[in-house]
Amino acid sequence: MKIALLTLGTRGDIQPFAILGKALKSRGHEVVIATAKNFSSLIESYNIDFVPVEADFQAILNSEEGKKMMSNPLSARKHLHRLIYPMMISALETFYSISRESDCVLFHVKAMAEYFMDNCNAKFIKTNVVPAIEPTSEFGNPVFSSWHLPRFLNRSSYKLTDLGLKMMNKPINEFRKKIGITTKFKKPPLPSIYGISPHFLTQPNDYPNSSYFSGFWFDEEEQEPDQKTLDFIHGGTVPLAFTLGSMPFETKINVYDALNSLSSKYRLIIIKGWGLQKAESFNKNKNIHLVESAPYQKLFPLVKGVIHHGGIGTIAACLRAGTPFFTCPVLYPLGDQHFWGTIAYQKNLACKPVPAKKLTLTDLLSAADRLVNDSSLQAHAQLMQTKLNTENGVQNAIHIIEKLGSGQAVSR
Repeated sequence: MKIALLTLGTRGDIQPFAILGKALKSRGHEVVIATAKNFSSLIESYNIDFVPVEADFQAILNSEEGKKMMSNPLSARKHLHRLIYPMMISALETFYSISRESDCVLFHVKAMAEYFMDNCNAKFIKTNVVPAIEPTSEFGNPVFSSWHLPRFLNRSSYKLTDLGLKMMNKPINEFRKKIGITTKFKKPPLPSIYGISPHFLTQPNDYPNSSYFSGFWFDEEEQEPDQKTLDFIHGGTVPLAFTLGSMPFETKINVYDALNSLSSKYRLIIIKGWGLQKAESFNKNKNIHLVESAPYQKLFPLVKGVIHHGGIGTIAACLRAGTPFFTCPVLYPLGDQHFWGTIAYQKNLACKPVPAKKLTLTDLLSAADRLVNDSSLQAHAQLMQTKLNTENGVQNAIHIIEKLGSGQAVSR
């Protein structure tokens, strides 16, 4: 099959598609992935055909306007016409062109492919790692989990995602007019695949039969950590790892001073990502090893615990490694990071999450102590590792994609 993968967002929205694309290509399918041009090096590292999209969310997030939108999402509306709408129309044009040439289209909700699929012949499959679109009574919308809504409002909370998508009506209508189709349409029901392990989050019983939790998507060919990192790990007591991912963040403490204080007690591997702009100051600290990026699946089994932002990809890597963790969501009060961190805490796989903007030095030191010394936490993490080793999320997803792409039924 000719398979197109369409996605937008930050690294956590892109890498799962790259992992799937690489596996689909190895099965003999013709695969192309379309996403923001700033992810070209990431996609090329997976040896997949790449079509760049003029939609750099990372640049927006790092801009002054983007930082204001992150701190106050209600202010986003006034920036839509200038920053977001032109970018989305351009992205839709690229996504549409690729989809017209494909047999099967896997798309992230942010790619909004549902809004042009009525003019394409391909099979379309919603493909995500966050269950924020399909309503369920079993848990509230992950994006709004920090609001602690009563259980009877669980299903209703998913309407909030629809409200966010409705803010894109203007560029969607402009795009549909541009390609010569009516602006009146209704989104059809579509099958959904989620890169989520049912061992970590049980698939809701009230989901449609065409929705599937395949298991987490891991790249089994991920490279080993570099030699300097391995030398640091083996050069003293087992370190902790720290990363706040690929998004800007706010903290009430000076995170650089806090990490230097933490390093007086525990050795640290700090993964810079895109948020720690002044991390070079750690280079003078012999108890800190700084890296730009790291292969999580190979690194996390070698550390005692991980302190991170709470993205589901990072959590999945911790769970697969059997390594306990502490989440400091940088997306708060909106965002799914708090949702995942809370589930892990309730399962005794992690410390109780503390949003980055509320984090104190006491919180950081206390969590580090528990990651290193709490045998119960470590035992539960290792038990989850054993469960995850029994599933192959990528192969499960490929089986579903190939069946759906050829028009066959798939049992759940």
